[in-house]
Amino acid sequence: MTSFLNKKILGHVLFWAVLLIYFMSVSWPYETNKIFLFESVFFKLILQIILAYAIIKIGIPYLLNANRKLVFFSSCLVLIYILFISYSIYKAYILIPSYPDEFSYRPPFILADRFTNWPAYIGSIPEYLFPTVILVIFNYYKKQKETAILLEKKRTSELNALKNQLNPHFLFNTLNNLYVLALKKSDKTPEVIAKLSEILDYILYQCKDKYVLLKNEVALLHNYVDLEEVRYGNRVKVSFNKDITNDAKIAPLLLLTFLENAFKHGVSQEINSARIDIYIQGDVQNIEFRIVNTKPAISEKNHNDNREAIGFKNIKKQLELLYPDSYILDVNNERDLYSVNLKITSNAL
Repeated sequence: MTSFLNKKILGHVLFWAVLLIYFMSVSWPYETNKIFLFESVFFKLILQIILAYAIIKIGIPYLLNANRKLVFFSSCLVLIYILFISYSIYKAYILIPSYPDEFSYRPPFILADRFTNWPAYIGSIPEYLFPTVILVIFNYYKKQKETAILLEKKRTSELNALKNQLNPHFLFNTLNNLYVLALKKSDKTPEVIAKLSEILDYILYQCKDKYVLLKNEVALLHNYVDLEEVRYGNRVKVSFNKDITNDAKIAPLLLLTFLENAFKHGVSQEINSARIDIYIQGDVQNIEFRIVNTKPAISEKNHNDNREAIGFKNIKKQLELLYPDSYILDVNNERDLYSVNLKITSNAL
């Protein structure tokens, strides 16, 4: 905390030092007495510092942000007038007596006239406000940057929370499948364990990045299909068509939830034969994922069920966070078919 404050103070000191050098450089070729130049510029800089921090620390937070705009602008004008008169008094009682030669060729300076010299006062406003405007702009962009960082951290936290909800949900379903096979003492149990091991390796070690290769996500889906086919056997027929490039990327675990739901709602309650059709097309510019599954007759009783399971809600939240305004998700819940069509546009990839 102390280090941060020191850096902040040092930054402000450096800012005003640069301004002092700048203001002196403007008149440097025209003033022979450099000490006089420094004193006049330095005193005006002190007045500018007073104005800047009065506006930034008091005026903006307590007046402008409180929607008291008239009071804010009136206060600024009054304060600038006070500073304008202060510099006039400093000039009359300090600068002119100390450096009479520097004013010998200048027009006579009458202090009383300065109190009502409105053109000179109005003309001095931009000069006094110049450093304040720079600081306000700098603070604005700094706060915008800090806000962006906080929003990114918030979004990352939300995504991690959603993933933590999704992964146990997937693992619970897979382990349940393995449990059923173990009870049956199936010869396919080692195959399922191997597939589950591949899936766990992918989830634990390869899904840490914000985006992963689409081909790896497709491999995950293939492993999941293999596990479910072991469980359901001839009760399900899965067609898997893909057309993807090696460099296509997508957020990890996005597509798995749709596949889980297809098996859960389209196969688990089907007593006859179910069908799932999967199509994935993807390149560096666009990704399209489509999955269609048949619905068992028992689902007719729940035809209006929108299937907003936990996993499905999570996937919609992730899409909003990862691809805002850059995706299209169409869900069709028909009498005997359920389909999902996801398109991610090029500006999000």
